[in-house]
Amino acid sequence: MGAEFVKETRDGTVLLVYVQPKAKRNEIEGVDEWRGRLKVKIKAPPVEGKANKELVKFLSKLLGAEVKILRGETGREKDLLVSLDAEEIKKKLKV
Repeated sequence: MGAEFVKETRDGTVLLVYVQPKAKRNEIEGVDEWRGRLKVKIKAPPVEGKANKELVKFLSKLLGAEVKILRGETGREKDLLVSLDAEEIKKKLKV
């Protein structure tokens, strides 16, 4: 279980996330099985792209790879493109 939030493509791996902005700290909360997404808490507010920038920076540092937002720039559900394979992402996220 828990593999539904990562999907390999020829361009990289798509990571499906659900973002909770204005949290106490940046952290991975775990996999939301109902949504099929990784839940990520971000300190920044969802104003002027601040939460998006912090999300990309946080995950890039955590994964040690390039992360780009593909879909969901204005919503909480986002599809991110990561330049790692699915197994490596799960290993680094410890999920």
